Amino acid sequence: MHIHIAEDLNDLSRKYAYWLIEHIRYTLQKKSSSPAEKQIYTWALSGGSTPQHLFQLLSKSPFKEQIPWEKLHIFWGDERLVPFHDSRNNGKMAYDLLLQHVPVISSQVHYIPTEMKPEEAAQAYEKILHRYFDEQGFSFDLVMLGMGTNGHTLSLFPHTDVIHEKEKWVKAVFVDELSMYRITLTPVIVNRAFCATFLVSGKDKADMLKKVLQGPYQPDAYPAQIIRLTNNELHWFVDRDAASELTLSE
Repeated sequence: MHIHIAEDLNDLSRKYAYWLIEHIRYTLQKKSSSPAEKQIYTWALSGGSTPQHLFQLLSKSPFKEQIPWEKLHIFWGDERLVPFHDSRNNGKMAYDLLLQHVPVISSQVHYIPTEMKPEEAAQAYEKILHRYFDEQGFSFDLVMLGMGTNGHTLSLFPHTDVIHEKEKWVKAVFVDELSMYRITLTPVIVNRAFCATFLVSGKDKADMLKKVLQGPYQPDAYPAQIIRLTNNELHWFVDRDAASELTLSE
C-alpha cells in the first residue's frame, strides 16, 4: 500500500493527474506487444465530490494533451439507479466535467445502465465487463475509489451482505439510509484490478481514514478495508486534512 499526501484538494487533484498520466503510459507500454485489441487502458471512475476537480483538470491543458484518449475504455465503480440526466448520476457528472471535453467516442464509454430494474441493470453491466475481462487474472487497469465518512466505498455500505460477495462481479443493492437502489462493482472484480486508488479529502474523513488504514480489520464496519488487491498495488491519495489523524513514520 502506498500513501500520497497532498496539501489540499487542488494539490491532491494535480498529484493524482500527474500520477495517472504516468500510470497510463506505463501500462500501455507493458501491453505494446499484445494484440491490438488488448492495447487499451481500462479505467473505472468513481462518483462523489472529490473527483470533480480532478475531472475538470484532466479536461484541460496541460493534462488533456498528455493522455492517449483513444486507448481508454471508461467504466464506473457504482451508480445510483436514477436517470442519466439526474444530477445524482455519476456517469452524467463525469460526462459534464470530463468526457464531453476529450476525444473519446461512445464505444469507449461504458455507463452503468439505469433505465431497467435493479437486478437486470446489474446483470447487464456484468455482461459488458465479461467482454473485457477473463474469469482469472487481472481485471481493470485502474479502479478509482472514494471513501465516505461512514467508511463505505463503491456502494459497499457498513453491515451489508455485498461486502462479502464471492461470485457476482456486479450487484444491485438497496441502501436503506438513502432509500435508493444502487448498482455496484463487488470486491470479486475490484480486488483483481492491476491497480486501485482511493481519493480522500477533508477533515470530516480524518477519523474514518485512521480507522480504515490503522485500525483493526473490521470490513463489516469499515467496508473500504475489503479492498485488498491480489496485486497489492493500492494507492491512497489524501490531503492533509484527511490525513491529520494518521500516525505516519518519518
